[in-house]
Amino acid sequence: MARATNGPASRARRKRILQRAKGFRGFRSKLFRYAKDAVYKAWQYEYRDRKRRKGQFRRLWTARISAACRPLGLTYSRFMEGLKAANIELDRKALADLAVANPEAFKAVFEQAKKAIDAKEGAVLAK
Repeated sequence: MARATNGPASRARRKRILQRAKGFRGFRSKLFRYAKDAVYKAWQYEYRDRKRRKGQFRRLWTARISAACRPLGLTYSRFMEGLKAANIELDRKALADLAVANPEAFKAVFEQAKKAIDAKEGAVLAK
């Protein structure tokens, strides 16, 4: 009886990995041995960076909100304190979108936050 080598399945597996490695530089896209390592590493980066992307977006939104607040007279942290005091529950994504796309609406939210901070400070000084 002939020796079974699992040839078609092995060839298909190697072909799948080499397809995934298209676009990699040099022998990492041509030779299975190196392409396999490169593809596995790419998968690790892909998984890790799906998690990192969330933090990157949060930092972007924070920077946009901060850039919109400073000309109006508050820092980012004081603005967020004012939102909490005014019971405004807008997330950073929505606030950043308002700051970029609709500055008038952002200014209205900002004014409410500023009033809440002033009221909070007035209550502390009255004690």
